[in-house]
Amino acid sequence: MSVGILGSYSSRFGKLENSSVYDLIVEAGRGAIADAQIDPRDIDGVWVGNYSSGSFNNQEHLASWAVEIDPALLYKPCVKEEAACASGSAAVRAARLAVGAGEARFVLAIGVEKMTALDRDGVTHALAMASYWPEEGSKGMTFPGLFGMWSQVYREHYGYSDDQMSLWQAMVHAKNRDNATHNELAHMYTKPSSLEFALHVSEKNPLVADPLKLTDCSLVSDGAAAMVLGPIDDVKALKDRVVEITSQTLVTDHMQSSKRELWHNVAGRMAVESAYSKAGITVPDVDCAEVHDCFTINELLTYEAMGLCAEGDGGRLIERGGVVQPDGSCPVNLSGGLIGKGHPVGATGVSMHVYVARQLEGRPLGLGANNPEVGLVMNVGGSNVSNFASVLKRVK
Repeated sequence: MSVGILGSYSSRFGKLENSSVYDLIVEAGRGAIADAQIDPRDIDGVWVGNYSSGSFNNQEHLASWAVEIDPALLYKPCVKEEAACASGSAAVRAARLAVGAGEARFVLAIGVEKMTALDRDGVTHALAMASYWPEEGSKGMTFPGLFGMWSQVYREHYGYSDDQMSLWQAMVHAKNRDNATHNELAHMYTKPSSLEFALHVSEKNPLVADPLKLTDCSLVSDGAAAMVLGPIDDVKALKDRVVEITSQTLVTDHMQSSKRELWHNVAGRMAVESAYSKAGITVPDVDCAEVHDCFTINELLTYEAMGLCAEGDGGRLIERGGVVQPDGSCPVNLSGGLIGKGHPVGATGVSMHVYVARQLEGRPLGLGANNPEVGLVMNVGGSNVSNFASVLKRVK
Protein backbone atom coordinates (compact mmCIF):
# COMPACT_ATOMS: atom_id res chain seq x y z
CA MET A 1 0.00 0.00 0.00
CA SER A 2 1.35 3.41 -0.96
CA VAL A 3 1.70 5.95 1.86
CA GLY A 4 1.17 9.70 1.69
CA ILE A 5 1.82 12.68 3.94
CA LEU A 6 -1.41 14.18 5.24
CA GLY A 7 0.08 16.78 7.59
CA SER A 8 3.46 18.10 8.71
CA TYR A 9 4.99 20.47 11.24
CA SER A 10 8.34 21.69 12.48
CA SER A 11 9.15 23.64 15.59
CA ARG A 12 11.79 26.31 15.54
CA PHE A 13 15.27 24.83 15.98
CA GLY A 14 17.79 26.41 18.34
CA LYS A 15 18.48 26.86 22.03
CA LEU A 16 14.89 26.65 23.24
CA GLU A 17 15.25 27.52 26.91
CA ASN A 18 11.52 27.60 27.56
CA SER A 19 10.69 24.26 25.92
CA SER A 20 11.34 20.87 27.52
CA VAL A 21 11.58 17.63 25.57
CA TYR A 22 8.02 16.95 26.72
CA ASP A 23 6.83 20.32 25.42
CA LEU A 24 8.47 19.71 22.05
CA ILE A 25 6.76 16.35 21.55
CA VAL A 26 3.38 17.88 22.28
CA GLU A 27 4.02 20.92 20.09
CA ALA A 28 5.10 18.88 17.08
CA GLY A 29 2.37 16.27 17.40
CA ARG A 30 -0.40 18.82 17.77
CA GLY A 31 1.03 20.88 14.93
CA ALA A 32 1.06 17.96 12.50
CA ILE A 33 -2.47 16.87 13.44
CA ALA A 34 -3.72 20.43 13.00
CA ASP A 35 -2.03 20.64 9.60
CA ALA A 36 -3.62 17.32 8.61
CA GLN A 37 -7.05 18.62 9.65
CA ILE A 38 -8.16 15.30 11.09
CA ASP A 39 -9.62 14.26 14.41
CA PRO A 40 -6.91 13.02 16.82
CA ARG A 41 -9.12 9.98 17.42
CA ASP A 42 -8.20 8.86 13.90
CA ILE A 43 -4.52 8.47 14.85
CA ASP A 44 -3.81 4.75 15.33
CA GLY A 45 -0.26 4.97 16.66
CA VAL A 46 2.79 7.14 17.23
CA TRP A 47 6.44 6.48 16.39
CA VAL A 48 8.95 8.77 18.08
CA GLY A 49 12.48 9.19 16.76
CA ASN A 50 14.88 10.13 19.54
CA TYR A 51 18.56 9.44 20.01
CA SER A 52 19.34 9.85 23.69
CA SER A 53 16.80 11.50 25.95
CA GLY A 54 18.30 9.42 28.74
CA SER A 55 21.61 11.23 28.40
CA PHE A 56 20.24 14.66 27.52
CA ASN A 57 17.13 14.77 29.73
CA ASN A 58 17.34 11.88 32.22
CA GLN A 59 14.24 10.41 30.59
CA GLU A 60 14.05 7.10 28.79
CA HIS A 61 10.76 5.49 27.68
CA LEU A 62 10.13 8.80 25.94
CA ALA A 63 7.55 7.73 23.36
CA SER A 64 4.92 7.14 26.02
CA TRP A 65 4.73 10.92 26.49
CA ALA A 66 3.03 11.11 23.09
CA VAL A 67 -0.29 10.29 24.75
CA GLU A 68 -0.16 13.82 26.19
CA ILE A 69 -0.55 15.27 22.70
CA ASP A 70 -4.28 14.65 22.91
CA PRO A 71 -6.54 12.62 25.23
CA ALA A 72 -7.59 10.56 22.20
CA LEU A 73 -4.09 9.06 22.01
CA LEU A 74 -4.34 7.46 25.44
CA TYR A 75 -4.09 3.65 25.10
CA LYS A 76 -2.77 3.91 21.53
CA PRO A 77 0.61 2.28 20.70
CA CYS A 78 3.57 4.66 21.06
CA VAL A 79 7.08 3.40 20.26
CA LYS A 80 10.54 4.97 20.25
CA GLU A 81 12.92 4.40 17.33
CA GLU A 82 16.68 4.97 17.64
CA ALA A 83 19.36 5.08 14.95
CA ALA A 84 21.65 7.84 16.26
CA CYS A 85 21.31 10.94 14.07
CA ALA A 86 18.92 9.05 11.78
CA SER A 87 16.46 8.23 14.57
CA GLY A 88 13.86 10.48 12.94
CA SER A 89 14.07 8.61 9.65
CA ALA A 90 13.78 5.34 11.57
CA ALA A 91 10.51 6.63 13.03
CA VAL A 92 9.24 7.64 9.58
CA ARG A 93 10.18 4.21 8.24
CA ALA A 94 8.42 2.31 11.03
CA ALA A 95 5.30 4.46 10.77
CA ARG A 96 5.22 4.10 6.99
CA LEU A 97 5.60 0.32 7.21
CA ALA A 98 2.71 0.10 9.68
CA VAL A 99 0.42 1.94 7.28
CA GLY A 100 1.72 0.02 4.29
CA ALA A 101 1.06 -3.31 6.02
CA GLY A 102 -2.50 -2.31 6.84
CA GLU A 103 -1.83 -2.38 10.58
CA ALA A 104 -2.81 1.28 10.94
CA ARG A 105 -4.63 3.93 8.93
CA PHE A 106 -3.33 7.31 10.11
CA VAL A 107 -0.17 7.50 12.20
CA LEU A 108 2.15 10.11 13.68
CA ALA A 109 5.90 10.09 13.11
CA ILE A 110 7.67 12.48 15.47
CA GLY A 111 11.35 13.35 15.82
CA VAL A 112 12.64 15.18 18.88
CA GLU A 113 15.81 16.06 20.77
CA LYS A 114 16.49 18.51 23.59
CA MET A 115 20.28 18.82 23.63
CA THR A 116 21.16 22.19 25.11
CA ALA A 117 20.39 21.28 28.72
CA LEU A 118 23.85 19.66 28.82
CA ASP A 119 27.16 21.49 28.72
CA ARG A 120 29.65 20.95 25.89
CA ASP A 121 31.40 18.02 27.58
CA GLY A 122 28.08 16.34 28.31
CA VAL A 123 26.90 16.71 24.72
CA THR A 124 30.23 15.44 23.40
CA HIS A 125 30.03 12.33 25.57
CA ALA A 126 26.40 11.64 24.70
CA LEU A 127 27.12 11.86 20.98
CA ALA A 128 30.29 9.79 21.25
CA MET A 129 28.16 6.86 22.38
CA ALA A 130 26.92 6.62 18.78
CA SER A 131 30.46 5.73 17.68
CA TYR A 132 32.04 2.29 18.12
CA TRP A 133 32.85 2.76 21.79
CA PRO A 134 35.71 0.23 22.27
CA GLU A 135 37.81 1.70 19.43
CA GLU A 136 36.50 5.26 19.14
CA GLY A 137 34.49 6.89 21.92
CA SER A 138 36.39 5.27 24.78
CA LYS A 139 39.69 6.44 23.24
CA GLY A 140 38.59 10.08 23.21
CA MET A 141 37.46 10.11 19.58
CA THR A 142 34.65 12.63 19.02
CA PHE A 143 32.38 13.01 16.01
CA PRO A 144 34.34 16.03 14.76
CA GLY A 145 37.39 13.79 15.08
CA LEU A 146 35.74 10.99 13.13
CA PHE A 147 34.61 13.23 10.29
CA GLY A 148 37.93 15.05 10.37
CA MET A 149 39.40 11.64 9.60
CA TRP A 150 36.96 11.25 6.67
CA SER A 151 38.12 14.63 5.34
CA GLN A 152 41.80 13.72 5.69
CA VAL A 153 41.40 10.31 4.02
CA TYR A 154 39.33 11.84 1.21
CA ARG A 155 42.00 14.48 0.56
CA GLU A 156 44.81 11.95 0.56
CA HIS A 157 42.97 9.39 -1.59
CA TYR A 158 42.11 11.87 -4.34
CA GLY A 159 45.30 13.91 -4.06
CA TYR A 160 43.73 17.24 -3.19
CA SER A 161 45.49 20.05 -1.37
CA ASP A 162 44.54 21.42 2.04
CA ASP A 163 43.51 24.67 0.35
CA GLN A 164 41.17 22.89 -2.05
CA MET A 165 39.47 20.98 0.76
CA SER A 166 39.19 24.09 2.90
CA LEU A 167 37.58 26.01 0.02
CA TRP A 168 35.06 23.33 -0.85
CA GLN A 169 34.06 22.72 2.74
CA ALA A 170 33.75 26.47 3.33
CA MET A 171 31.50 26.72 0.27
CA VAL A 172 29.14 24.14 1.79
CA HIS A 173 29.05 26.17 5.00
CA ALA A 174 28.42 29.46 3.21
CA LYS A 175 25.63 28.02 1.04
CA ASN A 176 23.77 26.42 3.91
CA ARG A 177 24.14 29.33 6.28
CA ASP A 178 22.85 31.69 3.59
CA ASN A 179 19.89 29.39 2.95
CA ALA A 180 19.14 29.40 6.69
CA THR A 181 18.74 33.18 6.71
CA HIS A 182 15.59 32.68 4.62
CA ASN A 183 14.11 30.11 7.05
CA GLU A 184 12.60 31.68 10.15
CA LEU A 185 12.56 28.28 11.90
CA ALA A 186 16.33 27.82 11.50
CA HIS A 187 18.78 27.99 14.38
CA MET A 188 20.89 30.47 12.38
CA TYR A 189 18.03 32.46 10.84
CA THR A 190 19.33 35.77 12.21
CA LYS A 191 23.05 34.93 12.06
CA PRO A 192 24.50 35.23 8.55
CA SER A 193 27.97 33.93 7.80
CA SER A 194 30.31 34.13 4.81
CA LEU A 195 32.74 32.16 2.70
CA GLU A 196 35.61 34.38 3.79
CA PHE A 197 34.90 33.74 7.48
CA ALA A 198 34.63 29.97 6.96
CA LEU A 199 37.89 29.77 5.02
CA HIS A 200 40.19 30.79 7.85
CA VAL A 201 40.98 29.67 11.38
CA SER A 202 40.35 32.52 13.78
CA GLU A 203 39.39 33.20 17.37
CA LYS A 204 35.73 32.89 16.39
CA ASN A 205 36.34 29.99 14.00
CA PRO A 206 38.79 27.72 15.80
CA LEU A 207 40.11 24.40 14.61
CA VAL A 208 37.88 21.77 16.25
CA ALA A 209 39.42 18.55 14.92
CA ASP A 210 42.02 18.91 12.19
CA PRO A 211 41.19 19.76 9.43
CA LEU A 212 37.65 20.70 10.51
CA LYS A 213 36.97 24.19 11.84
CA LEU A 214 33.95 25.27 13.84
CA THR A 215 32.25 26.36 10.60
CA ASP A 216 32.55 22.79 9.30
CA CYS A 217 30.38 21.47 12.14
CA SER A 218 26.62 21.25 12.57
CA LEU A 219 24.82 22.78 15.52
CA VAL A 220 23.81 21.55 18.95
CA SER A 221 20.10 22.34 18.87
CA ASP A 222 16.72 21.66 20.42
CA GLY A 223 13.70 20.97 18.25
CA ALA A 224 10.99 18.64 17.02
CA ALA A 225 9.16 17.81 13.80
CA ALA A 226 6.22 15.57 13.00
CA MET A 227 4.15 14.15 10.15
CA VAL A 228 0.79 12.44 9.84
CA LEU A 229 0.99 9.57 7.36
CA GLY A 230 -1.84 7.57 5.82
CA PRO A 231 -2.89 5.43 2.84
CA ILE A 232 -2.34 7.38 -0.34
CA ASP A 233 -5.96 7.08 -1.50
CA ASP A 234 -7.23 8.48 1.78
CA VAL A 235 -4.70 11.31 1.65
CA LYS A 236 -5.72 12.14 -1.93
CA ALA A 237 -9.35 12.34 -0.83
CA LEU A 238 -8.47 14.86 1.89
CA LYS A 239 -5.82 17.10 0.25
CA ASP A 240 -5.48 19.14 -2.92
CA ARG A 241 -1.72 18.63 -3.24
CA VAL A 242 -0.46 15.23 -2.21
CA VAL A 243 3.07 13.97 -1.56
CA GLU A 244 3.83 10.27 -1.40
CA ILE A 245 6.80 8.62 0.27
CA THR A 246 7.43 6.56 -2.82
CA SER A 247 10.42 4.63 -1.53
CA GLN A 248 12.59 4.42 1.55
CA THR A 249 15.68 2.31 2.04
CA LEU A 250 18.05 1.62 4.91
CA VAL A 251 21.57 0.32 4.37
CA THR A 252 23.75 -0.39 7.39
CA ASP A 253 27.55 -0.38 7.26
CA HIS A 254 30.13 -1.51 9.80
CA MET A 255 30.00 0.52 12.99
CA GLN A 256 33.80 0.55 13.15
CA SER A 257 35.43 3.23 11.03
CA SER A 258 38.48 0.97 10.86
CA LYS A 259 36.53 -1.46 8.66
CA ARG A 260 35.47 1.11 6.07
CA GLU A 261 36.95 3.06 3.17
CA LEU A 262 36.58 6.64 4.31
CA TRP A 263 37.01 8.31 0.92
CA HIS A 264 33.44 7.40 -0.10
CA ASN A 265 30.16 6.43 1.54
CA VAL A 266 29.54 3.03 0.00
CA ALA A 267 26.44 2.27 2.06
CA GLY A 268 25.02 5.72 1.37
CA ARG A 269 25.37 5.23 -2.37
CA MET A 270 23.70 1.81 -2.07
CA ALA A 271 20.80 3.33 -0.13
CA VAL A 272 20.25 6.11 -2.66
CA GLU A 273 20.53 3.84 -5.68
CA SER A 274 18.04 1.42 -4.14
CA ALA A 275 15.63 4.26 -3.35
CA TYR A 276 15.90 5.54 -6.93
CA SER A 277 15.27 2.06 -8.32
CA LYS A 278 12.24 1.39 -6.13
CA ALA A 279 10.78 4.79 -7.03
CA GLY A 280 11.42 4.28 -10.75
CA ILE A 281 13.53 7.43 -11.10
CA THR A 282 17.05 8.40 -12.08
CA VAL A 283 19.34 11.16 -10.85
CA PRO A 284 18.06 13.91 -13.21
CA ASP A 285 14.52 13.41 -11.88
CA VAL A 286 15.45 14.71 -8.41
CA ASP A 287 14.36 18.34 -8.10
CA CYS A 288 15.56 19.06 -4.55
CA ALA A 289 17.20 17.29 -1.62
CA GLU A 290 17.74 17.56 2.10
CA VAL A 291 20.96 15.78 3.05
CA HIS A 292 23.00 15.09 6.15
CA ASP A 293 25.59 17.86 6.41
CA CYS A 294 26.56 16.99 9.98
CA PHE A 295 29.99 18.15 8.83
CA THR A 296 30.77 19.91 5.56
CA ILE A 297 32.77 16.95 4.24
CA ASN A 298 29.66 14.82 4.50
CA GLU A 299 27.65 17.02 2.15
CA LEU A 300 30.41 16.62 -0.45
CA LEU A 301 30.34 12.84 0.06
CA THR A 302 26.56 12.88 -0.30
CA TYR A 303 26.66 14.70 -3.65
CA GLU A 304 28.68 11.74 -4.84
CA ALA A 305 26.42 9.13 -3.21
CA MET A 306 23.40 10.81 -4.85
CA GLY A 307 25.01 10.49 -8.26
CA LEU A 308 25.18 14.24 -8.87
CA CYS A 309 28.84 13.78 -9.74
CA ALA A 310 31.53 11.11 -9.85
CA GLU A 311 33.26 9.96 -6.69
CA GLY A 312 35.91 12.48 -5.73
CA ASP A 313 34.17 15.33 -7.58
CA GLY A 314 31.89 16.67 -4.83
CA GLY A 315 34.11 19.67 -4.23
CA ARG A 316 34.40 20.50 -7.90
CA LEU A 317 30.61 20.27 -8.18
CA ILE A 318 29.97 22.98 -5.59
CA GLU A 319 32.85 25.11 -6.88
CA ARG A 320 31.35 25.13 -10.39
CA GLY A 321 28.13 26.61 -9.00
CA GLY A 322 24.63 25.79 -10.22
CA VAL A 323 23.16 22.31 -9.53
CA VAL A 324 23.13 22.33 -5.70
CA GLN A 325 22.63 26.08 -5.31
CA PRO A 326 19.14 27.50 -4.61
CA ASP A 327 18.59 28.25 -8.30
CA GLY A 328 20.22 25.02 -9.49
CA SER A 329 18.69 21.92 -11.03
CA CYS A 330 18.85 20.07 -7.69
CA PRO A 331 19.13 22.56 -4.82
CA VAL A 332 20.49 20.87 -1.70
CA ASN A 333 19.56 21.90 1.84
CA LEU A 334 17.32 24.83 1.04
CA SER A 335 16.32 24.64 4.72
CA GLY A 336 19.86 25.55 5.76
CA GLY A 337 20.76 21.95 6.50
CA LEU A 338 22.17 20.78 9.79
CA ILE A 339 24.76 23.56 9.65
CA GLY A 340 22.20 26.36 9.28
CA LYS A 341 18.82 24.99 10.30
CA GLY A 342 20.26 23.05 13.24
CA HIS A 343 20.71 19.43 14.28
CA PRO A 344 18.59 18.24 17.21
CA VAL A 345 19.67 14.72 16.35
CA GLY A 346 16.45 12.76 16.87
CA ALA A 347 14.39 15.41 15.09
CA THR A 348 16.59 15.73 12.02
CA GLY A 349 15.26 12.84 9.94
CA VAL A 350 11.62 13.79 10.37
CA SER A 351 12.50 17.42 9.75
CA MET A 352 14.16 16.55 6.45
CA HIS A 353 11.01 14.76 5.28
CA VAL A 354 8.85 17.70 6.40
CA TYR A 355 10.97 20.21 4.49
CA VAL A 356 11.02 18.16 1.27
CA ALA A 357 7.29 17.44 1.50
CA ARG A 358 6.53 21.14 1.95
CA GLN A 359 8.66 21.92 -1.12
CA LEU A 360 6.68 19.47 -3.23
CA GLU A 361 3.36 20.76 -1.89
CA GLY A 362 4.29 24.28 -2.93
CA ARG A 363 4.41 25.69 0.60
CA PRO A 364 8.11 25.67 1.45
CA LEU A 365 9.50 26.50 4.85
CA GLY A 366 12.10 29.03 3.71
CA LEU A 367 13.54 29.10 0.21
CA GLY A 368 11.52 27.34 -2.48
CA ALA A 369 12.71 25.17 -5.35
CA ASN A 370 11.37 25.77 -8.86
CA ASN A 371 8.10 23.78 -8.98
CA PRO A 372 9.66 20.52 -7.75
CA GLU A 373 7.89 17.19 -8.23
CA VAL A 374 10.49 14.77 -6.83
CA GLY A 375 12.64 15.18 -3.73
CA LEU A 376 15.27 13.14 -1.91
CA VAL A 377 16.04 12.79 1.78
CA MET A 378 19.46 11.39 2.74
CA ASN A 379 19.88 10.99 6.51
CA VAL A 380 22.64 9.07 8.26
CA GLY A 381 23.24 7.81 11.77
CA GLY A 382 26.67 7.52 13.32
CA SER A 383 29.65 8.07 11.06
CA ASN A 384 27.68 7.08 7.93
CA VAL A 385 26.70 3.76 9.50
CA SER A 386 22.88 3.81 9.27
CA ASN A 387 22.04 5.25 5.85
CA PHE A 388 18.39 6.15 5.13
CA ALA A 389 17.32 7.38 1.70
CA SER A 390 13.75 8.41 0.85
CA VAL A 391 12.23 9.48 -2.45
CA LEU A 392 9.17 11.72 -2.15
CA LYS A 393 6.92 12.48 -5.13
CA ARG A 394 4.08 14.89 -5.71
CA VAL A 395 1.28 12.65 -6.97
CA LYS A 396 -1.65 15.09 -7.05
